[in-house]
Amino acid sequence: MVEAVLFDVDGTLVDTTFLHAVTWWEAFRQQGHAVAMAEVHRAVGMGSDKLLDQVLPDGRDRGADDAMRDAHTALYAQYWGRLQAFDGAAELLRACKARGKRVVLASSAAEPEMQALRAALDAEDAIDEATSASEVGQSKPAPDLVELALERAGAPAGRAVFVGDTAWDVEAAGRVGVPCVGVLTGGWARGELEAAGAVAVYDDPRALLANLDESPLH
Repeated sequence: MVEAVLFDVDGTLVDTTFLHAVTWWEAFRQQGHAVAMAEVHRAVGMGSDKLLDQVLPDGRDRGADDAMRDAHTALYAQYWGRLQAFDGAAELLRACKARGKRVVLASSAAEPEMQALRAALDAEDAIDEATSASEVGQSKPAPDLVELALERAGAPAGRAVFVGDTAWDVEAAGRVGVPCVGVLTGGWARGELEAAGAVAVYDDPRALLANLDESPLH
């Protein structure tokens, strides 16, 4: 029996993936790095440390990394008041809660950003716990975030399910033995998530909600 459902937030519950891609692209451009938007998109879902290493040259001046992170934060913050949850996202959280599951938001967002995401979700009555970037040593695809979410949920790996939108989510969950259900809202293809190890893939939170009692979350 599943006791806890751990949810990635960016790109899974709230429509932010491409906002992150655009604002990272601009942050890179400000420091003289020309990075294709598609390449940036593929790295969204990692923490900023791993994202920078994924898309920028190895021999770059790492002294500019903090400036790029700060630029991304400032650019992305302009959207905080306009963030939109995906259709069915809040209802999905409430349906899990109503079925007796512990609901944990497993996000690597910084705390101020996390507050904006939770405001967009507007489902505080369904959320038991949440994580933030400052609480883990390494970001996805490292398993630290999933381990912390499991601890907050008070559930063993075999009685939890992770819901995410990227291969980085699937990998992080798999490293601690938590099955991952994928959604297509972050722009990854169904086949890519399945190849990464997702146990099931749904179009979006609404589709997962409609099939909740037949899904791995049940």
